[in-house]
Amino acid sequence: MEPRSPYRLHHRLGYRVSRLSRVIQVRIEAVLAPYGLTRLMWCVLTGVGEEGLRMPSDLADYVGVTRPTISRLLRTLEARGLVERHAPVTGDGRAVEICLSREGARIVAEARAPIDAVVEHFTGKLSQEQYAALMQAIDLLMQGESTALADF
Repeated sequence: MEPRSPYRLHHRLGYRVSRLSRVIQVRIEAVLAPYGLTRLMWCVLTGVGEEGLRMPSDLADYVGVTRPTISRLLRTLEARGLVERHAPVTGDGRAVEICLSREGARIVAEARAPIDAVVEHFTGKLSQEQYAALMQAIDLLMQGESTALADF
């Protein structure tokens, strides 16, 4: 039996990607904390306010979470007065459309610049070519993997 090579935790892809993800997450959570938002709540608010997504299923796909998770997030955001549910103009009456409330729109507008600054802090460390290569590598690693998560 051949001896196994050392584990070398700090050279493992999962460890390094998880660590970077957590560092970025902590910075983003610090920006969102004064608003009482989580990263997932922020993703939903920007999906509605910045991307124009109105249907819960479209938001679930956009954020990359399961339908039950998006339902819980929407209930929480609605209870906090950040989103509103409306019957769509067309359809069979069972569907709902999601819109930002005034407060939700205010928060998206106000928090966008500091969130962008966090992203720029990290992406600014890379050349355009390095950034493109990183995005391509991430896409390659995600091929064939399940993308809808209960939480991330």
